[in-house]
Amino acid sequence: MKTVDSYNFAGKKALVRVDFNVPLDSNFTITDDTRIKATIPTITKILNDGGSAILMSHLGRPKGGPEEKYSLKHLVPTLSETFGREVKFADDCIGQSAIDQAAALQPGEILLLENLRFYKEEEKGNVEFAEKLSKLGDVWVNDAFGTAHRAHASTAVIGQFFEDRVCGYVMLAEIENADKILEKAEKPFTAIMGGAKISDKILIIERLLDKVDNLIIGGGMTYTFVKAQGGSIGKSLLEADKQELALEILKKAKEKGVNIIFPVDNLCADAFSNDANRQIAAAGEIPDGWEGLDIGPESIKQFAEVVKNSKTILWNGPMGVFEFENFAKGTNAIAEAVVEATEKNGAFSLIGGGDSASAINQAGYGDRVSYVSTGGGALLEYMEGKELPGVAALK
Repeated sequence: MKTVDSYNFAGKKALVRVDFNVPLDSNFTITDDTRIKATIPTITKILNDGGSAILMSHLGRPKGGPEEKYSLKHLVPTLSETFGREVKFADDCIGQSAIDQAAALQPGEILLLENLRFYKEEEKGNVEFAEKLSKLGDVWVNDAFGTAHRAHASTAVIGQFFEDRVCGYVMLAEIENADKILEKAEKPFTAIMGGAKISDKILIIERLLDKVDNLIIGGGMTYTFVKAQGGSIGKSLLEADKQELALEILKKAKEKGVNIIFPVDNLCADAFSNDANRQIAAAGEIPDGWEGLDIGPESIKQFAEVVKNSKTILWNGPMGVFEFENFAKGTNAIAEAVVEATEKNGAFSLIGGGDSASAINQAGYGDRVSYVSTGGGALLEYMEGKELPGVAALK
């Protein structure tokens, strides 16, 4: 696999697939520019070599064609500021404006194409669409790990039209850090799995059971495990059809000698609201009409202790409804414990994209852990052992 370091972009037009699927507020202002900042090294290397960069990305989920709120033109001011130069914009990704502006691009210049998903052909992995895109550049650089698990036109199919296919720094770092966790983890190795559903995490949990010493389970998926073991969960989140699966996971963990750690108490609410009435309930003893929305104080202590004594930490998924300030304590406490393990004990910590990445960045700890992944679903699929189309296309 060719990497950015091993390629000279002098005089080349690099067609770069980036992941600029960033959150925007109602004024089209970017509220989290992590994904944009992540691409700085790749784009800077291209420009410093004497090449030019044509950036292509998707934004949001447009239904059937162009939508104002999903236009990438809203990113241009931030990109121009980030790269310290004017970023040109083409109001299409395969139309005449894109063709003309790409042809006129000079070394050291950046062109951003309009949202790829304004064409349904992008998500369908349409070969003709991929070929039209490919004509805009001389070399294809894939730096969008967050979409590498999709066989879309710009993330995978396009590779066949280029002799030179190059792996960007974001993509490379994601793969290297995931491999470090999977193949070279120093013991004790603790995985923290949160989020709403067992069904979303079952494959990664099963793979991790062969690798981890401790598996901490928090978030909404906890209650399915508790219910399966005969506990009372009130009106907490439940995947009723996954209770058998939960018991199987417990059995496998025991057979493999994995220390599986559940909350011993929960912070409960009488409604799904930040302002709801709150009470602490022991695990398996949540009263009717109440639901668990966070881990409780005793669980925080226990979880933090395990995390602080770990040498390798993988965290994927929050401990509760961290979007509500009153139910963010558990997630924030885990973030603090991960930071302490990293900074004081030299642990290697990988934050696995999605909500966990948002939580750690929101708490201001993003630069105090070993690595924050930009790819939620892609990272999970990679760690489950699946070959990602966007990675395969680079080989």
